[in-house]
Amino acid sequence: MGSKSYMIISPVMGTFYRAAAPGAEPLVEIGQPVNSAEVVCLIESMKIFTELRADRAGIVKNILVENEEMVMKNQELIEIEID
Repeated sequence: MGSKSYMIISPVMGTFYRAAAPGAEPLVEIGQPVNSAEVVCLIESMKIFTELRADRAGIVKNILVENEEMVMKNQELIEIEID
C-alpha cells in the first residue's frame, strides 16, 4: 500500500512563519515526525498570530512556502505524510 498525505492549509491571508519567535528554531523540518494537534507553523494577519496544527500524526513531507512569505487564504503550506 502507498502512503497518503494531507495538506496544512492557510485559514487566512497573512505572513507565514516557520518558527514561534524571531531567531527561534523552526517548528518543523522536512522528514520530522509530528503528532496530532502539534503546532507546525504560524500565520500572522493584522497583528494576530494563528497557530496551525497537524490534523493527524505523520511525517513532514514538504514545506511549500518560505519563512515570512505572504500566503493567501486556502493556500497549501505543508504536506504531512501518513501511513
